[in-house]
Amino acid sequence: MVQRYTGIAMLLHWVVAALVVLNVALAWSWDGLLPDAQVRPAINLHKSVGITILGLAILRLLWRFAHRPPPFPRGYSVWEARLAHGTHYMLYAILFAMPLTGWIMDSAYEHAATTPMYWFGLFQWPRLGFIMALDPATKKSVHDGFGAAHEIIAYLVYALFVLHVAGAMKHQMLDGTKELQRMWPGRP
Repeated sequence: MVQRYTGIAMLLHWVVAALVVLNVALAWSWDGLLPDAQVRPAINLHKSVGITILGLAILRLLWRFAHRPPPFPRGYSVWEARLAHGTHYMLYAILFAMPLTGWIMDSAYEHAATTPMYWFGLFQWPRLGFIMALDPATKKSVHDGFGAAHEIIAYLVYALFVLHVAGAMKHQMLDGTKELQRMWPGRP
């Protein structure tokens, strides 16, 4: 019998995964979008999706604290279990680090005070006032520094995604473990 994650854990996992893929695709599309009138809607959507990911990451973490995940199937070696745990911890950290670095960078944007940010066009999302109140030189430094961190973390997202999927596929395909059935919605 396959020990599965809860339905809520599965829903949060797949919704967040889809939103992360969407945000990566949006970021990759910017170079092909010119002029600014085409880029700006993609950037605004990217910000809305990022804030949504942050909210869902908080929900995921709360759910995880309240609902213990199923144990790994038998047959995992010690190093595989440690690598899986480490990858999951890093993925959780990234679900917070990416939106937070983006939000800080956006709050330090030189025109943040005159270009409000709207969550999916529905309501104005607040910028971080203490960042907006910085002097212009410090604000530019914060913008550039957190922008660089946001970009570096993106590469970590790619690496961890590949590691996460490769690990699941290795257990499913090579080891014959019903790994995907633990997190796939529907019947096991």
